Amino acid sequence: MNLLFWGLTISMVGKIMLAAGVLIAHGGLAQERRVDNIVLKDFKIERVLTIIGIVLIIGGYLMEVSFYGFDTSLLTCTGAECAADLPAAVYSQ
Repeated sequence: MNLLFWGLTISMVGKIMLAAGVLIAHGGLAQERRVDNIVLKDFKIERVLTIIGIVLIIGGYLMEVSFYGFDTSLLTCTGAECAADLPAAVYSQ
């Protein structure tokens, strides 16, 4: 297992945590139909899951960037020069 695998896996776990947090909080609000301590507790759980999810998504992204590397001239080119560099960047992978 390489860095790309871990980057994709961590990113996916982060996305699932974001979705789970939203479902937990909104499910609790829909069931209770009013904002009380149970719903507020769900919102606190959602906040924690969301923060962890965002950190995992960013960590996964950084791992993917590290795996692929960005030693390309597309980051510094301008205008028509970018169009000329594009085929070389696409086929260098």
